[in-house]
Amino acid sequence: DMKIVVIGATGTIGKAVAEALAARHEVVRVSRKGPLKADIEAPSSLARLFESTPGVDAVVCCAGSAAFKPFAQLSDADFALGLRSKLMGQVDVVRAAVGYLRDGGSVTLTSGVLAHEPMPGGAAISLVNAALEGFVVGAAIELPRGLRLNAVSPPWISETLAALKMDPKGGIPAAACARAYVAAVEGKDRGKVLDARAYAR
Repeated sequence: DMKIVVIGATGTIGKAVAEALAARHEVVRVSRKGPLKADIEAPSSLARLFESTPGVDAVVCCAGSAAFKPFAQLSDADFALGLRSKLMGQVDVVRAAVGYLRDGGSVTLTSGVLAHEPMPGGAAISLVNAALEGFVVGAAIELPRGLRLNAVSPPWISETLAALKMDPKGGIPAAACARAYVAAVEGKDRGKVLDARAYAR
């Protein structure tokens, strides 16, 4: 079994991913609020996290914020949030993890379906998700020591839709989405974006 750090482990997807992986692996749950803290917007907290957690085989990041609102209403601050948090925050997870992961280890990031399937209100998120996928493809070929880098692209999550008072049938359950992350961690993919819907059946 592997030792796996899950960042964003208190979120809807992160919690499901941590539970799915914990069936077979040792999972270190990390969040901004939990007993083990890190904030992807603070690179120094990521360095501290990996320094204090030796022997990690894999890192999964399910953290990162971006603004969802109509294009005409998106402010500089809205764009900056997604770039700082969901994009560079996850890039910085990779940059920090590379020095600490065991040989052949992996990092799995979270993009999202809006990169390729737009919807009103999603322009800032489409931007960040597509940029993140480009980073995964580009950086994966340069990682040392057999390290693998991939992303999972979740669609809408049923639990999130229900919380927003929307029809949950438009999404997939978090537990189904988590299967894609397990596949990324346990598989051999490198530089791939895994569509979570393909694993939800």
